[in-house]
Amino acid sequence: MCAWWGAVLRVLVLQASWALGGGQVRYSVPEEAKAGTVVGRLWQDLGLEAGDAEARRLRLVAQGRRASVEVSGASGALVVSSRLDREELCGKSAPCAVRLEVLVERPLRVFHVELEVTDINDNAPLFPVAQRNLSIAELTTVPGSRFPLEGASDADIGANAQLSYTLSPSEHFALDLQRAEQHRDSLFLVLTKALDRETLAVHRLLLTASDGGRPPLTGTLELLISVLDANDNAPQFNQSVYKVQLPESAVEGTLVLRVNATDPDEGSNGEITFTASNTFPPQGLKLFILDPKTGEVRLTGSLDFEDVPSYEINIEATDKGTPPLSGHCKMVVAVLDVNDNAPEVWVTSLSVPVPEDAAVGTVVALLSVSDRDSGANGRVRCAVWPSSPFGLVARFAGSYSLVLREALDRERVSEYAVEVRAEDGGAPPLRASRGLRVPVSDVNDNAPAFAQAVYTVLARENNAAGAELARLWARDPDEAGNGRVSYSLGEGGVGVASVGGGWRSASSYVSVDAESGRLWALQPLDYEEVQVLQFEVRAVDAGELPLCGNATVQLFVVDENDNEPSLLSGVGGGPVVGSSGAGFSGAGSGALWAWAAWGAPAGQVVAKIRAVDADSGYNAWLRYELLEPRGKGAFRVGLYSGEVSTARALEEADGPRQRLVIVVRDHGEPARSATATLSVSLVEGAEAALAAAGSSASSSSSSVAGSGSGLRPAAGAEGGSASATNVWLVVAICAVSSLFVLAVVLYGASRWAPRAAVLSGPGPATLVCASEVGSWSYSQRQSRSLCVADGAGKSDLMVFSPNFPPPPGAAAKETQPEAPAVLDTVSGRPFLASGPFPRRPLVLVAVVPRPWSGAVGSRAEPPCPGGCAGVLAGALWALLTLLGVLAGAPRLLL
Repeated sequence: MCAWWGAVLRVLVLQASWALGGGQVRYSVPEEAKAGTVVGRLWQDLGLEAGDAEARRLRLVAQGRRASVEVSGASGALVVSSRLDREELCGKSAPCAVRLEVLVERPLRVFHVELEVTDINDNAPLFPVAQRNLSIAELTTVPGSRFPLEGASDADIGANAQLSYTLSPSEHFALDLQRAEQHRDSLFLVLTKALDRETLAVHRLLLTASDGGRPPLTGTLELLISVLDANDNAPQFNQSVYKVQLPESAVEGTLVLRVNATDPDEGSNGEITFTASNTFPPQGLKLFILDPKTGEVRLTGSLDFEDVPSYEINIEATDKGTPPLSGHCKMVVAVLDVNDNAPEVWVTSLSVPVPEDAAVGTVVALLSVSDRDSGANGRVRCAVWPSSPFGLVARFAGSYSLVLREALDRERVSEYAVEVRAEDGGAPPLRASRGLRVPVSDVNDNAPAFAQAVYTVLARENNAAGAELARLWARDPDEAGNGRVSYSLGEGGVGVASVGGGWRSASSYVSVDAESGRLWALQPLDYEEVQVLQFEVRAVDAGELPLCGNATVQLFVVDENDNEPSLLSGVGGGPVVGSSGAGFSGAGSGALWAWAAWGAPAGQVVAKIRAVDADSGYNAWLRYELLEPRGKGAFRVGLYSGEVSTARALEEADGPRQRLVIVVRDHGEPARSATATLSVSLVEGAEAALAAAGSSASSSSSSVAGSGSGLRPAAGAEGGSASATNVWLVVAICAVSSLFVLAVVLYGASRWAPRAAVLSGPGPATLVCASEVGSWSYSQRQSRSLCVADGAGKSDLMVFSPNFPPPPGAAAKETQPEAPAVLDTVSGRPFLASGPFPRRPLVLVAVVPRPWSGAVGSRAEPPCPGGCAGVLAGALWALLTLLGVLAGAPRLLL
């Protein structure tokens, strides 16, 4: 094999050298060469130096079709790049040459290369079909008859395409091959012996074609030869006369008779066709039909014994031989008289649709019944099915009326299928029926009805305006306009239960879509404003006399945690407590203050933080936490009570003042909170006792004031108040006398003091009201002004709690007079009242000039003597008021 390829390469090199001398390079390569096969050393045949192929960019340009060779860039050789198929490139043309152009640069030159693809024996002979069918008659075909066959074809050329044929052994057939130089070879199948179909009906032969390749390839063709029979037998009927009796009631398509004929021949010679002729009477040809293949005779029309009692038909059987042969027979049909006429029913008049409120006895349709038979066969009985709600009434012979016997209800049955049945008196009787469709027209007799009398709808507060809350649906079984329902809010009993009580119109909150019944929210709902919304929805149909139905909707607003806790205006529960602000919102923080004595034991209540939440349920359940200071502080706060108490005994090391930051949170999701700042001043035990006594006196005064408004104090409290009054009356007289003298001296000094000593004039005042329990708060959003004789009205009003004076250095802040709730006391402990108070707290008002504007807790001394005189005057009025309280005055207003 290697020696053969070496010889091929030497021939290719010699051809290339010869072509180069002639101006072009010519190579030859066999088809189906593997990819990578070297066709020739192109760079050497073109006269290029070694290594110039890559440097001068030697490349190949194909002309026309895609080339299956390429130039190797490194070696400059022409190699096979893809499969070479000579038959695909050139077909049957020889030789097969592919022209290529080779380009080199530096300088640019063009070379012509011709590549010849040589043929190999890679294609086997191929017949047009795999099987050939032949038919040869047994009598008409004589020995020596020739039958042309289509030979095989080979895609190769030359010796590889030279074909030879062989036939499988047979005593009846042989092959005859005639070769031609300019045309294809002619192949014939020759009959050598006469055929006998009865001996062998089918001959199977195999024709084989071989080419001249080495090794040769072959192709086969199967010959299927069928022996045709000769027509030498005529058809024969099994009877010469067929007699049939057929009742005149036989329906169209009834099988009358099947004639039978046989032919011993096969194929078309034994295939029989039946035909009818010579019918008496002539109209029998239209009443009977003969199947030409099966010999079946069927009835195609109706028979009438009164017209024709019998029919005679001649039948002929013919084969398809050449020439055709035939046989004959006769068919006689006798018609039997029977009750063959069924009753007939006609609808002469029909009045539909019938209103569902039609009266009983209304005529719906007029019917006519007849039967062409006579005697008993012509007597007809009629009935209607179903038997209700319609019935038949006989008017005269053969005429009936369909009338209404029961009331109709379209919502129960919208259409009736009525069948009128007729039966004659024959044996057997014949029946006929006529179907009627009676639609029922609608009347507006049903009012729209809701599925529920009361709808309960839950809606979360703060819903978006236009949100769908629910969908109501009322059913009206009527149709068209009588069943078309429109929705609206009812006029009567529509309202909303508000928090403040009473009923308000619900049309400003919700709206109902007139067509779909969807309930929409016109505005966001607020649980704190509206908790239950109850109204009626009305459904009205579109009938001429419209009917309506109502349903009650109870819309419950579900609370959401949308309100922060609100701190009340004061704290209580401790011995000394106060506030620098009269009102606090939930979002902000309030500044509160209280007193505590050094050495106070652990667990002593100093103050109580109060807060409320406008929400409900868990959203309004508050807890109190101490935010600052963290760790082991001196105070703690009750988780749910809000009481600020000492966590341990107070010492001087704790400092003069403790600042506590308390956070009030609710249990909502997410939780909302408010912050309060409590300043606790640590004082001596005597000052704490004095503050506690002042708190008791304030409680007693409040009790006396309350009794004047219709409330009686407890029996135990009266004895305690009497004893305390005697002691504090003496103390108050001495204190007032001393303060009065001091005030007179300071006032005189201020009159003679230079004007420059006054650093600042009176500033804006703040109205602060004291509650019974001694906290600082506003009282029911009321403010008052006080006028003096020598000047304009002043609005600077400082109100002190009747329990004890404000802390040192504390100055009132300007606030807005607003209180979210009112405080009251029960048994000396503060609590939040849930409704109007039966008694009002004692309110003490005094005019206090504000000499300077200092922050709460500032230690800067006010300018004297003007400022001090104002402070002392205020203290004097407070003590005088306290004296009046202790003396039993119900209220003293200065």
